[in-house]
Amino acid sequence: MKCKQLLQFLSFAFLLLLGGSATAQQTHTISGVVTGQGNVPMAGVSVLIKETGKGTFTDPSGVYKILADANAKTLVFSYVGYRKQELPITSDHINAALYLDSSSHLTDVVVIGYGAVRKQDVSGAVTTLTTKDFQKGTITSFDQMIAGKAAGISVTSNGGHPGSGGTIRVRGISTINGSSDPLVVVDGLPFSGYVNPNDIATITILKDAASAAIYGSQASGGVILITTKKGTPGQVKLNFNTQFSVAKIKKYVDVLSANQFRNYINTNPYFDSTERSLEGTANTDWQKEIYQTALTTNNSLSISGGVGKLPYRLSVGYLNQDGILKTDKMKRTTGSLSLTPSFLQNHLKVELNLNGSLTKNYNANQGAIGAAVVYDPTQPVYDPSNIFFGGYHQWMNGGVLNPNAALNPVALLMQRDDESKYNRGFGNLKLDYSFQFLPELHFIANFGYDVATTNGFTREDSTSANAWKANNDAARGTNNIYNNKNQNVLAEYTLNYDKTFSSIKSHINAMATYAYQDTKYTNNNYRNYDFAGDTIPGSTPVLYPTGLQQNSLVSYLGRLIYTYDEKYVLTASIRRDGSSKLAPGYRWVTFPSVSLAWNIAKENFLKNSKTISTLKLRVSDGKTANQGGIGNYQFYPGYYLSDNVSKYQFGDNYYNMYTPSPYNEALTWETTTSANAGIDFGFLKDRISGSIDVYHKHTKNLLINALLPVGTNFTNQLIGNVGEMVSKGVELNLSLIPIQTTDAQWTINFNAAYNNSKITKLTQNPDSSFKGIPVGGISGATGQTIQEEYVGQEPNSFLVYKQVYNSQGKPIEGAYADLNGDGAINPIDDQYFYHSPYPKWTLGFSTNFTYKKWSFSTVLRANIGNYVYNNVASNMGVARNMAINNYLANASTDILNTNFIGSNSYDMQSDYYVQNASFLKMDNIGISYNLGKIFHSDRTNLTISGNVQNVFIVTKYTGLDPEIYSGIDNQLYPNPRVYTLGLNLNF
Repeated sequence: MKCKQLLQFLSFAFLLLLGGSATAQQTHTISGVVTGQGNVPMAGVSVLIKETGKGTFTDPSGVYKILADANAKTLVFSYVGYRKQELPITSDHINAALYLDSSSHLTDVVVIGYGAVRKQDVSGAVTTLTTKDFQKGTITSFDQMIAGKAAGISVTSNGGHPGSGGTIRVRGISTINGSSDPLVVVDGLPFSGYVNPNDIATITILKDAASAAIYGSQASGGVILITTKKGTPGQVKLNFNTQFSVAKIKKYVDVLSANQFRNYINTNPYFDSTERSLEGTANTDWQKEIYQTALTTNNSLSISGGVGKLPYRLSVGYLNQDGILKTDKMKRTTGSLSLTPSFLQNHLKVELNLNGSLTKNYNANQGAIGAAVVYDPTQPVYDPSNIFFGGYHQWMNGGVLNPNAALNPVALLMQRDDESKYNRGFGNLKLDYSFQFLPELHFIANFGYDVATTNGFTREDSTSANAWKANNDAARGTNNIYNNKNQNVLAEYTLNYDKTFSSIKSHINAMATYAYQDTKYTNNNYRNYDFAGDTIPGSTPVLYPTGLQQNSLVSYLGRLIYTYDEKYVLTASIRRDGSSKLAPGYRWVTFPSVSLAWNIAKENFLKNSKTISTLKLRVSDGKTANQGGIGNYQFYPGYYLSDNVSKYQFGDNYYNMYTPSPYNEALTWETTTSANAGIDFGFLKDRISGSIDVYHKHTKNLLINALLPVGTNFTNQLIGNVGEMVSKGVELNLSLIPIQTTDAQWTINFNAAYNNSKITKLTQNPDSSFKGIPVGGISGATGQTIQEEYVGQEPNSFLVYKQVYNSQGKPIEGAYADLNGDGAINPIDDQYFYHSPYPKWTLGFSTNFTYKKWSFSTVLRANIGNYVYNNVASNMGVARNMAINNYLANASTDILNTNFIGSNSYDMQSDYYVQNASFLKMDNIGISYNLGKIFHSDRTNLTISGNVQNVFIVTKYTGLDPEIYSGIDNQLYPNPRVYTLGLNLNF
């Protein structure tokens, strides 16, 4: 037998060798480059000579080489998720361009938390975005990448400060004082911090409770799963991305110019000669004095490939970003390493992710923003005679600094040195072992860590007027130092069973997990030092040199996904969490969820349809909870040592006293149940595709910082479970591919979401001077608020008086509608609820058009139905605030419309200042050109791009920016317009 096999082998080898020598003279080498979306080279593309079985794959630069004989007619290019391309062999150099095959999207894998499933098996409301979907330009946080890209996901900028992120909301809010932030999970590790956007491969958003319930008490605000890029075996691939940006302020707060200011002071009878004598002769635009054109460089280099059976990816990044506010600057260095080897004949898969960032901030004094708005424009920046305060103009009173006046905005910036260092390291080690005797059963262990340290100082020398006000001792200056440390560790152990039973047309994916998470925060407290580093006399000694906060979360969870005949999907999960934040009797809670999906397009009556390519119905119901608004140890009756200003005298000595802490031993979880129904659709091979979802959320045991009756606790305000709230909404995602040819592709994406939330139950407020629970503090009136929580109203609704207007449409100062008809204007009786800061509708539109090597894209967003209280106008639009205590202050131009004096205490609560802040905003517009190979190398590829961010905004709102999450406009750091030039090099 062995001899026969040897003879067969030798015969085959001889024939192969003979055939090879016979055709060697008739063969030729064909080569080329394969590109994909955006003309980016594609690695791993299959290249076959049709009807021969001979083939190869493209390398990391998209290059292929294949030996063909003279009879070869056609090359076939194919890649999962892309349309197959067949090209005739007409020369020895053939390039190919592949385009996304939208009809294949049901075979894509979707990360759903604690694992992944085929997209056709997803039964909840889940949205996945990849690199082709992300916003472009100078992106410094991941939330900027997804703004306007998915229905029900709103991202509101927190201002233009370097490195500042945005406020993310998934399907609006379902809490008052709990956390509305979504849980962010990076490669399986819960995380709240910075991830280099260049390292992100996909972002998946779990919107409904059935999808998010697997994360239990952390998922009330939804879940965002971030997967970072990984290495692939093969030739080493390098990617270098560099960007240079210029940022400019696009709008200033509308205040009186120097000439308008003088004219108003001199012609208004409210001001007397003494006040008019304070006017200066300068013409200073203080806002232009504090802002600058800001430059940014952003560089990233990654190396990926495989050493033997060890796939790896290593990346480093460096961001140097100036703020548009002078002296504002951030420098950030990042690094990441991903290793994904396999051992034991692929039975053991290892995933190691290590990430780190070093950030140094030079923080401008943002108090200069408000000071620039109010400072007298007739005064100069510099006053050479004012030697004591560094030669800057400052308002003096009797030869000393006027303690009530605003300080010189330029001096606030230039006389402060505020530096901080923020270092963070995080990562995880994941071990996935499939048992050799039962390969469908996996044991998965995931260990994560997250350590962050912050340290810094704020220094102002003896010439700083700000230091004088802070310490009432200008000769010493200030030097405040701080540092703290945050630690988070995670351990998860999972058994996962995943198997297809062909005989019964079934697929089962089941998992059970135990998880432990511990969070620790340590803060070091320091005394107040002067500029020289000496303790300031009279400063309070530090009683607690170190403060420690710690909490733990223990979880048990399980999930079953059952698919029958690839048409019907059942997903059920249950999780039980125990938190150390709550008392033992209230510590544990269970989170069940269930969802069903029906892939109608796979039924016999539709599976051959040329019109309907996708049709899936989904229904789900689940429960999540919220502990984000609960502090550590709040259920525990404890004591704290009073500070030195609260000592008690016994004889000749003073002693610190122990004071009882406020507590709530019955504090429990805030829970939200959510029902969702949706339909996914696609027509004409998904050239038209999308989804529609409707949902209903009901929150119980609402966490609210409520007022307490006097004498019932050791405080008059305490977090408690005192209400309920309901949220309803509808979402639409729509994708179109109007053009899809060899040379051109045009994609359009549109999304729309409607959300309405109302408080349905609230414990009676013990303070009769308020309708509900007051929130939303405003500037210009000590202790005054403009919003309240009240049954039947949206959260944070504005509570105002109804303004009365004259025949010319001008508001009449002090004139408000008598809503109850008793002949007098009184709080509560004559106040009414008038809109909320949250939009009813959020819209997003993005499009990308590619023609050969050119690509054009843009992103627009809109909010409809959101309102903003213009606190700048209400505080600065009155004459009373322009001349007080021997100094002058500027006013909002709104004063030219109202001529308000400001003598009526109700004026600041007029509905006149609550303005419609609906807007249409172009977030991004960009163009790129793929130069293709450079340096005469098929391995290199260069793309050049240009982007503009914050292009324009259309709104009726008269303030600086209508996009303010809190709904109260007061001293907002402006969002600049950013121009970016980028280069991307692959080699």
